[in-house]
Amino acid sequence: MKFATFRMGGRRMTGLVDAEAGKVRPLDMVLGEPVADIVDLIRRYDDLKARLAGIGNEGDAVDLSDVELEAPIPRPARNVMCVGKNYFDHAHEFSRSGFDSSSKDRSDAIPEVPIIFTKVPESVVADGTDIRYPEGISDSIDYEAELAIVIGTGGRGISKDQAYGHVWGYTIINDVTARDIQGRHKQWFLGKSFDTFCPMGPWIVTADELDPASLAVRCWVNDELRQDANTCDLIFDIPTLIETISAGITLQPGDVIATGTPAGVGIGFNPPKYLKRGDRVTIEIEGIGRLANTLR
Repeated sequence: MKFATFRMGGRRMTGLVDAEAGKVRPLDMVLGEPVADIVDLIRRYDDLKARLAGIGNEGDAVDLSDVELEAPIPRPARNVMCVGKNYFDHAHEFSRSGFDSSSKDRSDAIPEVPIIFTKVPESVVADGTDIRYPEGISDSIDYEAELAIVIGTGGRGISKDQAYGHVWGYTIINDVTARDIQGRHKQWFLGKSFDTFCPMGPWIVTADELDPASLAVRCWVNDELRQDANTCDLIFDIPTLIETISAGITLQPGDVIATGTPAGVGIGFNPPKYLKRGDRVTIEIEGIGRLANTLR
């Protein structure tokens, strides 16, 4: 199932999406009881799942074109956790770029353990929302198409063989990055946490609908295909990421983990192809949908 957060009649609501039909069904209407948000849905999902699966196609449906989509989790309770250099080809292109403070030279471009950083919750915006050009702060804005995990069952010390049992669903993230800020500060937090630098959406697909080990990931800038890969090329798979992060940090329902970007980002070209004002970035992940945002 697919679930979205949207505004209708001035209210923020959570709904069940029928993407093919272009419809969304507000959960409070179809269930006859309030659902505060997607994190509330996650916490109650085991009790509500059977009822949701039995919802028919008739009644209470609203055209997606008549609502304003928000990010599925508009303001995560905690920082979005992210993984650096998690596709082989991207690890090499980033090492060649001269901006990689995580390796000494090209010989150690491939990390031995996952590289984890975060983006602030306030950086999250919805599908269709403009990415704000940071005038006077940075002129080297890059895009990164990523599959993101949404945690369902929290926990600490989660082993690889238990990891998928803690995943509630998947969504798309654009890990927008100010490369000059990233290089200047020798770390990734500031250059990746600017306002609007984490487009997310358009909705969350529940874990039972996808095989995250083999999903096509593509990204276009305007009409040019820049990234074209598959999650089977991840250096560290999803169970490894969850085991690594949860070893000392208790994961909570609604936590978001972006799994890394494949080759083809702007910094990987010679000369770099940074985003310009008016550029539209469209990310498509198989089985989820499309996330599109314009730099203004």
